Amino acid sequence: QVQLVESGGGLVQAGGSLRLSCVASGRTFSNYVMGWFRQAPGKEREFVARISWNGGSTYYADSVKGRFTISRDNAKNTVYLQMNSLKPEDTAVYYCAASLVLRSKAYEYDYWGQGTQVTVSS
Repeated sequence: QVQLVESGGGLVQAGGSLRLSCVASGRTFSNYVMGWFRQAPGKEREFVARISWNGGSTYYADSVKGRFTISRDNAKNTVYLQMNSLKPEDTAVYYCAASLVLRSKAYEYDYWGQGTQVTVSS
């Protein structure tokens, strides 16, 4: 089992920045691809970004490319999502997730955090 705990969400004005963190415990963190997903009210959960086991490969949804940056610190069992130039449409609950495979579909992730709310005001 892998336990994931997100933090760093909050209320920010459009154009602002937030950094989300997700701390993992349980199994060897470096064995897992880490992803960030988000879910807005009334919408399906969508992929945001993922990072490979050693951080050498990253991949982003088109909607966040150039604005968000995913990174990880395997020594701290932590994955981050730096979010810049935030827009009202980025408002959602953000989840981190862990997978043994390098994929971007939610069903391919085995472990999930409880989520952290990000609200961007216009």
